[in-house]
Amino acid sequence: MIPLETLVEILGLKAVDRAGWVRVGVPGPESVAAHSWGVGWLALALAPPTLNRERLLTYAVLHDLAEVRVGDITPADGISKAEKHLGELRALSELLAERPDLLALATAYEAQGDEEARFVRQLDRLDMALQALAYHRAGHAGMAEFVASAEAVMTDPGLSTLLRKIREAVGR
Repeated sequence: MIPLETLVEILGLKAVDRAGWVRVGVPGPESVAAHSWGVGWLALALAPPTLNRERLLTYAVLHDLAEVRVGDITPADGISKAEKHLGELRALSELLAERPDLLALATAYEAQGDEEARFVRQLDRLDMALQALAYHRAGHAGMAEFVASAEAVMTDPGLSTLLRKIREAVGR
């Protein structure tokens, strides 16, 4: 069983702001936990029936768990992908030490070795683009860069169509 103090620490994701929104000056930005919920909701709403729903939801919940320890590291932070990956893996190993099954799933997601992991990676970016649209509609500038970065990983035709609509609404 995961210790009480670790459970409380993990709930701290509710207070970890998404760094990209902070960087562009969005007041009261979305938290990492809110983003993970968004990815989970998108998995329920948009995943094809051929994908394993339990795996999708588990990946959605776990995909940013390490950020409670390492923070929301973005490319703007100048930290190499290798260094980020090692830090996140160390954090996951500690946070999930009592749940090797969840640690295995978290590392499977990071490895991107199955269809569910690749789909959730796209949902991760789609949720970011949807949040950018919400901020754009609320009057915040600079949201196009977030939509553009989502385009780089989008391969699913249905998700690509949604992203195109977001791009049209946000502009370039």
